[in-house]
Amino acid sequence: MTAPLARRAFLAAGAGAVLATASPAAHARPGRGPFGRWGSPAARLTPTTLYVHPAGRGDHTTVRGAVDAATGAGWTLVLAPGVYRETVLVREELTGLTVIGASGDPRDTVIVYDNAAGTPRPDGSGTYGTSGSATTTVRAAGFTALAVTFANDWLRADHPGISGTQAVALKVMGDRSAFHRCRFLGHQDTLYADSLSASAVARQYFSHCYAQGDVDFVFGRARAVFEHCRFHTLARDVDFTPKGMVFAPSTVRANPYGYLAVRCRVTGAAEDGAYKLARPWVPSSDPTAWPSLVVRDTWIGPGIDAARPWTNMSDTYPWQEQRFAEYRNTGPGARVLDPAERPRLTAAQARTATREVYLGDWTPWRESH
Repeated sequence: MTAPLARRAFLAAGAGAVLATASPAAHARPGRGPFGRWGSPAARLTPTTLYVHPAGRGDHTTVRGAVDAATGAGWTLVLAPGVYRETVLVREELTGLTVIGASGDPRDTVIVYDNAAGTPRPDGSGTYGTSGSATTTVRAAGFTALAVTFANDWLRADHPGISGTQAVALKVMGDRSAFHRCRFLGHQDTLYADSLSASAVARQYFSHCYAQGDVDFVFGRARAVFEHCRFHTLARDVDFTPKGMVFAPSTVRANPYGYLAVRCRVTGAAEDGAYKLARPWVPSSDPTAWPSLVVRDTWIGPGIDAARPWTNMSDTYPWQEQRFAEYRNTGPGARVLDPAERPRLTAAQARTATREVYLGDWTPWRESH
């Protein structure tokens, strides 16, 4: 299916940002054929490698077909360039699954669909809800994605009668989930970095990635590290501010660490000061949640309200009582106009706000791709 022009532009968004910060492997010279240096059905990298090609030159024509065909641990899926319009569920049994965009350019390999929370289910059983809206859902531990775009291109303007406008591109819940040079495209609730349950710790790592959206577009209760990533706020044709927020963590109280953004960039297409950096999410299912977010060594653009970068989702849970802090940020959106509005880590506290502390014995930045 050919995407409408507006959707094509949407899917192309942010690619330059990813490639500009990518490691040299992203520009590796491809081999022959649609799967480049990653082999082919006739020359598999391993017996547990499957190839996906939309025109039939692989083992499967859809990502979902390849995922459903895999059983047990340790599979690799190599995706030829294409737009895969489908929903995908990675089951818990598929531990250690790796999904690779064959070209190394995330613009080329896109998994996209357009369900929203308020979209009616075809069977008449109600609406999808936020979690059900996800284009891709990952429940398995040890998941890795390389150079893939995860997108939800549901648009508010196309559905004026739907009030549930949350539309998730990726919901990831597994421990030890890593994303390298990936894109996450959406509007509200784009990237749902979560865990399987409130009692489960899900360590996640995002390296040289790009995420865009408007309302709470990086949210959930995972213990997640974002390193060398770009977060891009979208322009919105609304007559109120703030027009949105980047982060909305919902960290459980027992988890000492929530979200950590380090050496990142926060950019935007909206006017200066139109967005907040974050607000705490305390879900009704976990009223004791204690949201945690540290943004450090990050460039924050003028689109973020420098005077008051944090706000409340509910006045019952004010941001001042959550675990929100910054350290050594720069840029016009990082100016400290009122120290009370921008809590800072001390140097001693900053020594514990690192990927090593958050992720423990798991070191995904050392993996070779």
